Amino acid sequence: MGSPRQKLMLHLSYLMFKLIKSCLHNSVISLLLVILFLATGTVGWTLPSYAGLPAGNAITDGKALLRYALPIDNQPVRDLQGDLEDISNQMRANRRWSAVSKDVSKALRVLDKPAKILEGVPEQRQAQAETLIAKLKDGVTGLQEIVSTKDKEKILQERSQILNVVGELEELMVEKFPFEVPEEYSNLAQLKGRATIDLETNKGNITMIVDGYSAPITAGNFVDLVKRGFYDGLEFTRAEESYVVQTGDPPGKEFGFIDPKTNQYRSIPLEILVEGDEEPLYGVTFEELGLYTELPILPFSAYGAVAMARSEVDVNNASSQFFFLLFDSELTPAGRNILDGRYSVFGYVTKGKEVLGKIEAGDKIVSGKVVQGMENFVEPKTT
Repeated sequence: MGSPRQKLMLHLSYLMFKLIKSCLHNSVISLLLVILFLATGTVGWTLPSYAGLPAGNAITDGKALLRYALPIDNQPVRDLQGDLEDISNQMRANRRWSAVSKDVSKALRVLDKPAKILEGVPEQRQAQAETLIAKLKDGVTGLQEIVSTKDKEKILQERSQILNVVGELEELMVEKFPFEVPEEYSNLAQLKGRATIDLETNKGNITMIVDGYSAPITAGNFVDLVKRGFYDGLEFTRAEESYVVQTGDPPGKEFGFIDPKTNQYRSIPLEILVEGDEEPLYGVTFEELGLYTELPILPFSAYGAVAMARSEVDVNNASSQFFFLLFDSELTPAGRNILDGRYSVFGYVTKGKEVLGKIEAGDKIVSGKVVQGMENFVEPKTT
């Protein structure tokens, strides 16, 4: 069993969510009260200089959130991405075909000026970028033809493939790690970039991308534990419908990772990058700082958001236990939940989301593996 303290905080949050959901179904007045109660988590997004989300509705796609979180400053490629991302919004809005066609046309206009996009790519990567831009031009041109058939399934499938290429192009624009991690945390593992993790569970496989650009210590700690085989064989200790699936509690009296080199419990600080800031906040919640109109670069707005669990009394005692958010538009509304700014999100599930809904308490992680991004991993400094 895990630490009662670590379970308490999320359990109380879950009870609050259940109460909120009940209120939502009871009356319009209750709904208004809930909105007022949660108003401190509401925000209008603005585009910062290097990373962030566009203004408008909160984004609930983990892959899109990861793309917007990249530390780049090239408006044409952001416009290209935004046009393509918007297609799914228009498809949900009663299939507004004229708006979809407009998005595609705008994307093509961006691609007609490749020099503007290449301005954001380091010289040594420009040949690779040119190849991707040509691939994008072909893909969007093909998408334009598919839109004319009004085949929703094919449109969304092609759009998804094109956005994957956009993500590759955006990654080429990242020249270096964007900030210095405070020296006081040099004794902790870090991830200076991104890594892809495969988790095999007894219910199926899950692929996740962890983001060291936004949470280098949290992502680095996780990658370190995965490569050590720490999670292999561990049980999922909690599975709350429409809320969270949690694991990472080792057998025995300890509720986190004991570093074999020091024989000490290894804890990591709360680490959250605020939209518009150049480096993360450490060891403090948004509420404590009075940041009631801010949201993190990696928000709890997508099904499969991955975050560290911690105790209620110490924001800096996360270690190995983590949870997947089972996003629900009522229980955890994007931009109005009580998790943002209180827990460290460090990645999103990109494949196998359907597996999360099948997991029950007692199910197990069979094995974990870092399949990409180990070159970004930085071992902790030893004294």
